[in-house]
Amino acid sequence: MSSFVTEVLASSGKLEKDDLACKISKLSRKVEETKEEVTDMINKKYIEFIPSMEGAEELLDQVESVSKDIDLLKSCIENEVQQNLHDAVTEYAKLKQQLEKNTAVIDLLQHLQEFDTAIEEYHRALQEKNYVVAAKQHGKARASVNALKAWKDSELPLVRSLSSEITIQRENLIYHLGEEWQKLAVWKLPSTKTELTSVKSFLKTALHLNRGGSKGDESVPHALLPSILQALSIQGELHKKIKLFGQVLFKYMLKPLIIYPSLVVEVSSQAEQETVLSLQCTETKADHPDPSQVYTKVLTVLKTLHEHVFGTGPFKVSEILGDLIWEEMSECIIRECLVHSIPTNSSQLAEYSEVIKQTEDFEGSLKKMGYLAGDSADLLKYARNVNCHFASKKCQDVIVAARKLMTSEMHNTVKITPEYKLSIPKLPSPSGGEKERKESCKKSGHYDQQSLENEKQLSPSTLCLPVCRISESVHQLMDLAIQTLSEAVGSSPQCAVQLFYTVRNIFHLFYDVVPTYHKDNFLKLPHLAAIQHNNCMFIAHHLLTLGFQFKPHLPLKDGVAYFVDLVPGFRRLGARCFMAQMNIQKAEMLERLSTARNFSNLDDEDNYSVASKAIRQVIHQLRRLGKVWQDVLPVNIYCKAIGTLLNTAISELINKIMMLEDISNMDGERLRTLCQTITEEGPLVFNPLPDENKNKKYQEEVPVYVKKWMTLKEISMVLNANLQEIVDRWAEGKGPLALAFSCNEMKSLIRALFKNTERRAAALAKIVK
Repeated sequence: MSSFVTEVLASSGKLEKDDLACKISKLSRKVEETKEEVTDMINKKYIEFIPSMEGAEELLDQVESVSKDIDLLKSCIENEVQQNLHDAVTEYAKLKQQLEKNTAVIDLLQHLQEFDTAIEEYHRALQEKNYVVAAKQHGKARASVNALKAWKDSELPLVRSLSSEITIQRENLIYHLGEEWQKLAVWKLPSTKTELTSVKSFLKTALHLNRGGSKGDESVPHALLPSILQALSIQGELHKKIKLFGQVLFKYMLKPLIIYPSLVVEVSSQAEQETVLSLQCTETKADHPDPSQVYTKVLTVLKTLHEHVFGTGPFKVSEILGDLIWEEMSECIIRECLVHSIPTNSSQLAEYSEVIKQTEDFEGSLKKMGYLAGDSADLLKYARNVNCHFASKKCQDVIVAARKLMTSEMHNTVKITPEYKLSIPKLPSPSGGEKERKESCKKSGHYDQQSLENEKQLSPSTLCLPVCRISESVHQLMDLAIQTLSEAVGSSPQCAVQLFYTVRNIFHLFYDVVPTYHKDNFLKLPHLAAIQHNNCMFIAHHLLTLGFQFKPHLPLKDGVAYFVDLVPGFRRLGARCFMAQMNIQKAEMLERLSTARNFSNLDDEDNYSVASKAIRQVIHQLRRLGKVWQDVLPVNIYCKAIGTLLNTAISELINKIMMLEDISNMDGERLRTLCQTITEEGPLVFNPLPDENKNKKYQEEVPVYVKKWMTLKEISMVLNANLQEIVDRWAEGKGPLALAFSCNEMKSLIRALFKNTERRAAALAKIVK
């Protein structure tokens, strides 16, 4: 290499003939010699203390000479040798670039060769229906094309043509695989125009499964099926195919089998390599499918698919199908089957263990076939949580039944008597039973039982409801509440608490629903308003003691109010409903009396006729109400209600009379006639009982229920009396008139009835307290 550089430099005429390497060698030797002499001189001068000034100066000159030679050589290298080295490096870089280009071309040709080989193998395998090899070779060809695309000149027309070719061949392969897949699983489905709403619409559903081998090829059974599945997996199309297949399978076969109890699946073989799954209809009276039947039908379908299609090959496609349909299928089984299998009575909960066992076996079979992952147990979790589901279903059914009763007609009634008692079933003893209680009584036998009794006993009718009528629906509602509480007594603690609060929700629902749903009827129909009043009082009455009857048997914490807190609300609800109807009746009554023209100028026949008609209408209204409320309201409520309305009419009449400033003799006679009409016919509207003979008692007690009754009699007497009779009946403020009227009222009435005379003035002077 040095001789080559020397020749190059010598030919350029820029170096001397002496070899550069030799000069460098000589300089190196001189440097070493000089270093030794300098070292020796320093030793002699500073160590041996030998004066050597002259020798040092000579050495200094020698060192300066060597330094000049070094600088000259360095300048030569920098100016000439380095320039020639730069040229050599540039030439080397060009050679390296050319080598890399040649290597890239070789790689390109190699990828093209691999592509061509892979495509040829692909076509050969495709013709032989060796789909796995075809898919792999197509993958190699695609990898070669991808490598060509990564080259810097990937925009070549050749690369675009190869990319187009690889895409076409992929679609060709997928088409062939699709054709083979369609031969493996052939669906026969109902017409798209048919509505899938009945069992008959699914009877045309059938699935033909072809194992993939020829009839005469018994040595290689199932040879084509694994190849097709694996090739689809390599091409990334298997998941799409299985997803579409799973959707059709669930919609047209699995879901109908789950929903309809009369549908069954039939497995038959039409040829050596073909199996048919078809839906058939059987007679059944069941409204909802039984879990064991559903599990059997679903397993029949999935086992057949596993044996003939998805259980073959190096990998199991059943896992893919299971992941795609399990969630929807489990929800359908729960919604259409397990929900309806939940017991409706706590006594049936023990029998539900059979369903739990069947569910566990069903999921175990699916896991063995690979349809279900090892940690999936949606159905089993639901089935094992039967106590919670039982409580939820029971509560839902109870609320639905209660709301149905609340929105039913209220006209049908049942009669309640003081002897009526709630039909509460016999409850288990909360602490040891009746036997222990009797034994404890025997141990304490030295106590005299009679001595513990109070001499004064409560009346048998204490805390008994008066005779009245309530809606049949409310009677059934109370029975439903008692039945639900009885269910809670024999249930688990969680279920018992849930059922207890469901009963509370029943009464909350009644409080909100009934007044809203029947609002118009309560305002229009007095009969229904009275029934609603009785309903609320009936419920409130039994809520007082209902909680304490079940308290020892329910796992509730201390401090729970049970139902007592609901009592005031129901009482207010009943009173509010009845008072609203009373206000309506009062308004109608006052409106009729308002047509009487203030009962003035009754000497006019028209005015008297209008006034008499108004009084008759009021009496008729009270008779009608008395008939409507008869045998419905309790007697005391009936008499108070009719008495209040009659008192309203009497008060209005008295007020109108007291407002008259001038009452003629004719006016007085006719006003007295109107008052007598009320006093004669008023008591007859009190008919709380159907038996007329028993109503006389209440008709005689009219003054008890009508506050203004005596006032009406007194004013009737005054209208037909003279001044002396009035003064005598006043009796210096101690007579009956003084009890009915004040001094000013009595004086005003005298001034309206009598002319201004000395006798009237004398009479007025005596009207004092």
